[in-house]
Amino acid sequence: MTLLERLEKSQNRTFQSVTVEKDGLKRKVHEMVIGELGKSETAAWGSNEGELEHQIREIAEKVLKEESGLSQAAQEQLIREIINGAVGYGPIQELLHDEKVSEIMVNGIDQVFVECSGRLEKTEVKFENSEQLTSLIERIVAPLGRRIDESMPMVDARLKDGSRVNAIIPPLSLKGPILTIRKFSKKPLEINNLVELGTLSEEMATLVEACVKARLNIIISGGTGSGKTTTLNVLSSFIPGNERIVTIEDAAELQLMQEHVVPLETRPSNIEGRGEVTIRELVRNALRMRPDRIVVGEVRSGEALDMLQAMNTGHDGSLTTGHANSPRDLLSRLETMVLMAGMDLPVRAIREQIASAIDVIIQQSRMSDGKRRITYITEVLGMEGDIIVLQDIFRYNQEGFQGGFRPTGIRPKFISRMAAENIELPQNLFFNMTR
Repeated sequence: MTLLERLEKSQNRTFQSVTVEKDGLKRKVHEMVIGELGKSETAAWGSNEGELEHQIREIAEKVLKEESGLSQAAQEQLIREIINGAVGYGPIQELLHDEKVSEIMVNGIDQVFVECSGRLEKTEVKFENSEQLTSLIERIVAPLGRRIDESMPMVDARLKDGSRVNAIIPPLSLKGPILTIRKFSKKPLEINNLVELGTLSEEMATLVEACVKARLNIIISGGTGSGKTTTLNVLSSFIPGNERIVTIEDAAELQLMQEHVVPLETRPSNIEGRGEVTIRELVRNALRMRPDRIVVGEVRSGEALDMLQAMNTGHDGSLTTGHANSPRDLLSRLETMVLMAGMDLPVRAIREQIASAIDVIIQQSRMSDGKRRITYITEVLGMEGDIIVLQDIFRYNQEGFQGGFRPTGIRPKFISRMAAENIELPQNLFFNMTR
C-alpha cells in the first residue's frame, strides 16, 4: 500500500482522540492534504518519508490556521495523528518513541498495554477500528516479504530499528487483531549496562566475557521475556572482530557491531504453501559458509540437533538461546527438541551429544520485581553413567526481599581451555562474596 493510499484509507476513520467543535475538521484536513499532494509533482510518495512528513505538516497547518479555533496543542496533536497514520505507526507511534517503554501489547482495538521498568501498565491509546489495526500490521510485515491473512493468520516480523513484532488475527484470535512489539534499545546494551541494571555482577561479567573469548559453546536459557536475546547480543559483542560470524534468526533482531557478520533470516511459505526456509535449513547452510562462529537466535525444535552437531564438529564458540526454567530443564528440553528432528536416536546418544557440545549454560530469569537477572552460570562437565553432570559456578540467591550473586567456590574445569587461549582470570574470582 502506498503512502497516498494509506492517507486516503485513513480519511474514512472517525476522529476520537481530540474533541473539536467541527466534526468534519479532520476529514477536511485529510481531503486538503490528499488533494495538494495528489497534484504535487514533488510529493515524495514512498521515496522520502521525511520530506513527505514536512509537506503534510505544511498543508495541515495552513488548513487549521484558516478553519479552526483549536489551541496550538490540539492542532499539533491532530497533525501528528495524520502524519502517524500516513508515514508512521498510527496510535502507537508515540509509544515507540518513548524510551521508557520496552514492550507494547495491543490486545484488540481498545486495550493497549506497555511494559515500563519491568511492570505492565494500561495506556489510554486506542485504535478506531479493526481495519486500522490490521492495516498497521500489514504495513509492518509487507516490506519483509511476509503476509498475514486468513490462510496465514500469525506472523513474526521486525521494525526498521530491529524491534521484534508478533501479530495474530482472527480466526485464531477471538478479540480481533493482536499485536505485540518488543522494543530494542537504539544503542545496543553493553556488559557494563547489564551490571548497572543488576542483571549480573562484575565477577560474572568477567567470567562470561572470558568464556566467549575462549570459544566455549554457550546456551542462554530462560523464560519468555527474561532477557535472553539482550544477553545473547551482549555476549556476541565479545567475539573478536577478525572472526566471521553467521547469525540465524526467525526475525533478525541481533545488533552485532563487528564488521564481518553474515545475518540470515528464515522465510515463511508463499501463498501457494511453497518456499519456506526454516532455521534448521539455515543452520545446515551456515556450515558451508566457513563460519568462525554460529549464533542462532533461538532453538525451538529439530534445529537443536544440527546446532549440537555444529558445536561438535569444530565450530567452537557457538551461541544460542532456549526456553527453560533451569539449567537441568534445558537439558530435558534439548533432548525433546533433538527427537523432534525425526531421528530415532537412543536417549543416551542424545545426552552424549549434548554433554560434549555444550560447555556453559547461562540461566536468566525475570524476577517478581520485573528485573531480569542471571540466576545461574553452570558448567556442563560431561556424562556420569546416563546422567549429564552439571556444576554451578555462580548463583543468584534470593534471601527474603533481598538477593545477591554468589560464587559457589568451585573452579570450573574449562579454566584449562582459557589458559590455552592465554586468557587469565583473577585467582579469587570464584571465591569472592559479591553483592
